[in-house]
Amino acid sequence: MIPVAGFEGQEVGVLGLGRSGRATAAALAAGGARPVVWDDGAPGRDAAEAAGLTLRDLTAPGGMTGLAALIVSPGIPHLYPAPHPAIAAALEAGVPVDNDIGLFFRSFGSDAFARHDTVPRVIAVTGSNGKSTTSALIHHILTEAGRPAQLAGNIGRGVLDLDPPRDGEVIVLELSSYQTELARALTPDVAVFTNLSPDHLDRHGGPGGYFAAKRRLFAEGGPDRAVIGVDEVEGRFLANQLTEGSGDPRVIRVSVEQGLKDAAWSVFARKGHLAEWRKGRQQASIDLRPIKGLPGAHNHQNACCAYAALRALNLGPRDIEAGLASYPGLPHRSQLIAERGGVAFVNDSKATNVDAAEMALRAFPRIRWICGGLMKEGGLGALEPHLGSVAKAYVIGREAEAFARALPGVEAEICTTMDVAVIRAMAEAEPGDTVLLAPAAASFDQYDNFERRGEDFVACVERGLAAGR
Repeated sequence: MIPVAGFEGQEVGVLGLGRSGRATAAALAAGGARPVVWDDGAPGRDAAEAAGLTLRDLTAPGGMTGLAALIVSPGIPHLYPAPHPAIAAALEAGVPVDNDIGLFFRSFGSDAFARHDTVPRVIAVTGSNGKSTTSALIHHILTEAGRPAQLAGNIGRGVLDLDPPRDGEVIVLELSSYQTELARALTPDVAVFTNLSPDHLDRHGGPGGYFAAKRRLFAEGGPDRAVIGVDEVEGRFLANQLTEGSGDPRVIRVSVEQGLKDAAWSVFARKGHLAEWRKGRQQASIDLRPIKGLPGAHNHQNACCAYAALRALNLGPRDIEAGLASYPGLPHRSQLIAERGGVAFVNDSKATNVDAAEMALRAFPRIRWICGGLMKEGGLGALEPHLGSVAKAYVIGREAEAFARALPGVEAEICTTMDVAVIRAMAEAEPGDTVLLAPAAASFDQYDNFERRGEDFVACVERGLAAGR
C-alpha cells in the first residue's frame, strides 16, 4: 500500500467504492487521514460498513462540510454529461476534487519514497488503443530483464494498492482519459501517448475535450521523456508542443506508417521491422514478425512505444528484444487461443470501437469475423476500406440485424449468440483462416464487460475443439 501524504488528521471524502475507491480509503487511513465514504449502490455501502469505514451520504445537504478533499472513482462523471451530485456539491463548496492517481503522484514524490540509492521511476501510458498492451509489455520486459517492476492503474491493481517501491523499481501505470483528466498531480518520469481515436466523447464534451484529457499527462507534470505516437494529427501536435526544435531529444516519436529518420530520436516499424534512430543514425533493429503475441501493425506500434519508453530508461536493445520475443499477450487483446488444422482462433474482445477493430482486421490475411454488440456513435463506416480480408462475418448481439446491414459487401450471418457464431465459424473455416472475435462494439447488450465476452468466446472455442468440430 502507498500511504497517502498530506491529509493527516483531516476528513477526506471518497466517492465510489469499487476497487480503486476501497484502496483509496485504506491508503488515506494509512497516511493518517480520516476517510468518509459513499457509494450510490447499497452493496458498496454495506461492504464498506462491514470493513469498518465511516459512511456519509456525500450527496445530502451538508455532505461536504469539513472535508479537505473529495476523491472520486474514475467511472463517476465529474463534468460531462453532468457532474455527479456529490461532485457538484464539492464544486459549489470549494472542496478540492481529485482521484487516486493524483494522490499517488502526490505521495510517491514525498520524502518517504525518495530515500533510495537508485530512485524509483514511473512510466505512465495513455492513448485510445493499445495502452493496456503497451503497459503490460513494458512490465513484462522489465521483469524478464531482472528489473523490479509493478503494474497498476487502469490495468491490474489500483495505484494506491501498490507495494512501497524498492530501490531502482519501475512503476508502470496505464491511465485512462477519466484518470488523467481529473488528477491534480501528474508527474511521471516517462509518459507515453500511443494514439488517439474517438471514444468516451460524452464524458469529455467532444473530441477536443477527450484530447485535452490525454494531453494533461504531458502538460501538467513535464515528464523527462515523452514517447508520442505521431500517426494522427493530435500526436504530431502534442510532439510539436513538447519540443524546442528538431534536435530536441526529450520527445521520442513513434510511427508504424512512416520512417522517422530525420527526428532527433525515433522508433518506427515498417513491414514488421522495428528500428531505432537517433540524430540521423540507426541504433538498433528488431524483426517483430515472428512474435506471436504481437500480431499486426497495431501491436507493432505497441512494441515501438514500449521499446522507446524502456530505452528512455537506458535498458539495452537486446534485453528489450528478448522480452518482446517472450511476451505471451494479454487476455482479450489479439490473444491467440488455439490453432487447429491450420485455423487460428484469436480473442480480441477489447476491440470495442471501430478503430481497434480496424487494427485487428488488418492483422490477418483471411478472417472469419465474429462481431457485433452495441454500436458506438459514428457507426461502422470507417471499417469499409478494411473489410477485404473478411471471408464472412458472424454477427452477435441484440442489434445483430442492424449491425449486419452496416457491413456492405460482406457476407454476414445473423447468429445473435456467441455459441452459434463460434459453431458456424468453425464449421466453415479453412486452413489459413483466422476465427477472430473483434466486436467493434460495446458488450453491455449481452455481457457485463468485454472480459466476460472474451471469456465466453474462449469457452465456446474450447468446447468446439473438444467436440472435434
